[in-house]
Amino acid sequence: MKKSMYLTLLVFLISLSAFAQIGGIENSVNDVSDTIRTIFPIILGIIFLVGFLFNAGHFFGENADLKKGITRVLVFVLIAGAVVGIFTYLIGIVV
Repeated sequence: MKKSMYLTLLVFLISLSAFAQIGGIENSVNDVSDTIRTIFPIILGIIFLVGFLFNAGHFFGENADLKKGITRVLVFVLIAGAVVGIFTYLIGIVV
């Protein structure tokens, strides 16, 4: 009887510390995901701006090639859209 009481007490104490650790990790993951959610649109906007500036030479100037410029911008938008989709999916899983 005494051994089972000690065993029960030991299991109870171990489980309490495990739950405390999981709660701490969950709170830090939520903090990090909130930070990423606020910063990600700004970074994505900067990437779009830089991508457009690199492709702007195809729309203007002496050697303007409208078809090549539109194709490159569309490829860039598709890649950025895939990155946003993957990011949204991953954030949805974590939280």
